[in-house]
Amino acid sequence: MHVTAPAEDPLAALAAAGPERTALIEDGRSLSYAAFNVLVNRYANLLADRGVRAGTKVVWCGRNSTEVVALIAALRKCGAVGVPLNYRLSPEETVYVVENADAALVLFDAEQAPQLEAASREVEGVQTWLVWGCAEADAPGWASSLDALAADAPETEPVVRGADEAAGTSMFYTSGTTGKPKGVVRSAPDPGLVLALVGEIGFQPGDVYLTTGPLYHSGPMSFMLIVQLLGGTVVVMRDFDPERWLDLVERHRVTTTFSAPTPIRRVVDLPEEAIRRRDLSSLRRVIANAAPWPFELKRRYVERIGDGSLFEVYGSTELGVDTILRPEDQLRKPGSCGRAAPGVEIALFGADGRPVEEPHVPGDLYVRGTATFNAYYKADGKFQDARRGEWLTVGDIAYRDEEGFYYICDRRTDMIISGGMNIYPAEIEAVLTAHPAVADAAVFGVPSDEWGESVHAAIVPAPGGSVTDEELRAFCREHLASYKTPRGFDRIAEIPRNPSGKTLKRRLRDPYWEDRDSRIG
Repeated sequence: MHVTAPAEDPLAALAAAGPERTALIEDGRSLSYAAFNVLVNRYANLLADRGVRAGTKVVWCGRNSTEVVALIAALRKCGAVGVPLNYRLSPEETVYVVENADAALVLFDAEQAPQLEAASREVEGVQTWLVWGCAEADAPGWASSLDALAADAPETEPVVRGADEAAGTSMFYTSGTTGKPKGVVRSAPDPGLVLALVGEIGFQPGDVYLTTGPLYHSGPMSFMLIVQLLGGTVVVMRDFDPERWLDLVERHRVTTTFSAPTPIRRVVDLPEEAIRRRDLSSLRRVIANAAPWPFELKRRYVERIGDGSLFEVYGSTELGVDTILRPEDQLRKPGSCGRAAPGVEIALFGADGRPVEEPHVPGDLYVRGTATFNAYYKADGKFQDARRGEWLTVGDIAYRDEEGFYYICDRRTDMIISGGMNIYPAEIEAVLTAHPAVADAAVFGVPSDEWGESVHAAIVPAPGGSVTDEELRAFCREHLASYKTPRGFDRIAEIPRNPSGKTLKRRLRDPYWEDRDSRIG
């Protein structure tokens, strides 16, 4: 067996240099860097003892917690491929991801046991199931207690075993237009690119990061890791609440966070007095992403929280951070997602395949750089479809202005972004058309002041079929996560299609967006 002598791990180095510095805070519990590193090492050594090697795929599932933050670091120390699993997926969706990922081990919060129980029966490749968040006696019969086993594991730095070229990778699952989630394979981040991003946004060693978004999402996790690698503090918020968010910012002097529009909208919608009575002056770097922030939300953020802390980034799980809109440009450039990020090249291509050089002319947006993904796991055809030589795309259409600021104006795909979650209609359409009362269906996004977009469906009733909206929602919830379930339904005689059979969703969607400047949130 190949064994790699451990180079100095960044977390171990931070623990040695400043053992008493605060690494993590959750619900009044505080861990120093020394204590946090010990916890991470116990987890990593336990995983290694259970057969985890460099390149082993390990699924983890749970709400934001001390355990999740420590496991992310432990998987990196093992050289494993961490596979975050959205805790809002249905059991059916969960089975698919765990099986498709070829996971050898699954780690999960006890709250997610009902979500994972079917996978524990149906996925044969998983060798070990480890649960946290419950007493050892309360663990499901098909799982062992992570905490009980880790208590006896060594505190020493783990040794990476296996083929070390796979070490440091991750795989995030994102839905695809075929309706099945795709595993986005990414290598360890390019240190030079990370440093350039740190310099552009201005992260500091003393930053305090609040987990506003779920850590299974690549954005909240990545920006948390930047703060950690600089020796900062992570404040864990398990479930979002706007009043508590304000309390945590004030109490812990939070300097930075990453947020989709929905949580911040809930903050600025609070009574003005609720915001004014808190000292939020510590906030310096609020990263807006996961879904476009409407201009009105930016204006209200600036008015109520401050005008010098809001950075918007455009990017994706596949392509990383591609553009940055700085605080001074938020209100000056409405609708823009900023200029190209350091180390990132952006090109627009027209329908004829030629580069678009003129300002204000839309084209397919492609990215070239060292932060892009390596593959779609077991779906090379889809990866090749996203390529144009060295350039990669996720299907967005954009234009740039004379100053080099980019504007996302539409999507080549029909993806819906609701509350920061990427939702692909084909998956929902497949469920709807499985209902005996539905002959055909088309799903698309409609405007939502709360979520940016909400899921809407047009259905063609089957001959003689009859079904209520609530019955359709209940049917969808049996097979899909709740946020993918349509909130509204239209009944039409026929789904519009072009001669080749492709659904003309614009005809269905456009009437809902007539009075909006943007068709994305």
